[in-house]
Amino acid sequence: MKRPKVAVIGAGNVGATTAQRLLEAEIADVVLVDIIEGLPQGKALDMAQAAALLGSDAKITGSNDFAAIEGSDLVVVTAGLPRKPGMSRDDLLQKNAEIVSSVLDRVVRHAPQCILIMVSNPLDVMTWLAYRKTGFGRQRVMGMAGVLDAARFQYFIAQALCVSARDVNAMVLGGHGDDMVPLPRFSTVNGVPVPELLSQEQIARLVDRTRNGGAEIVALLKQGSAWYAPSASVAQMTASILRDQRRVLPVCASLEGEYGLKDVFVGVPAVLSSKGMERVVELALTQEELDALHRSAAHVRESCKKVNV
Repeated sequence: MKRPKVAVIGAGNVGATTAQRLLEAEIADVVLVDIIEGLPQGKALDMAQAAALLGSDAKITGSNDFAAIEGSDLVVVTAGLPRKPGMSRDDLLQKNAEIVSSVLDRVVRHAPQCILIMVSNPLDVMTWLAYRKTGFGRQRVMGMAGVLDAARFQYFIAQALCVSARDVNAMVLGGHGDDMVPLPRFSTVNGVPVPELLSQEQIARLVDRTRNGGAEIVALLKQGSAWYAPSASVAQMTASILRDQRRVLPVCASLEGEYGLKDVFVGVPAVLSSKGMERVVELALTQEELDALHRSAAHVRESCKKVNV
């Protein structure tokens, strides 16, 4: 059986760990691409040897040539600068827009039929930029962040209740930033809504920590940003698409009237299938929740206006 092919653009911590997860789980054959000579080749060789020990028959190669991504079923873009302490995701806006724009030109040239998952920050703006630059339909362009934000909320809920994270399902909407919208009403522990298990004060603390989840890690690391949870998030999305699992996952998607929003990319639950982002799932939000989502979307729109590429 021919394995799907995934190209990961950017061999830094996020990109390399994403490639490792895809390879070791045999989700796809992987090509790792980076402009730094020797970096993707060396990391790919190391991963291939580890995969042999772990019993994976998937293949990985590294390259500095974007022609290597030809025929990719799915492309993951992680290229760009990471955050440093004190920086917001928006501080990276223009520089990463220039880097990502150059990458997207090459993706269109060499893998015009691929499904695209954006990881570079600021995530929502880079996903919008990818949609605009590539001309791919909305089913074929999405951003990773909702899965990551929900995973952080899931972990914090499990930690607060001293229960297995396996039994926790969390939902986070909105942009991948300080105005994201964690939804306690739609987050459950083995089917029990979180507001029935924790006080409003406890929930407020978990929501705040979720919103600042990335910044907390950046401050601890002092250089660079998270990569283990982001790469796991990409792997989950990729598996759902390439294996046609049809999972409902929160992803950065183009809205065309859903939630009363149009022409904006923002985090919402969606069905991920072999078609890509097959459809957006609309939750019955309260007015307060909907207003918060609209505020988050407005911030994404304002950030998009600042992009000059």
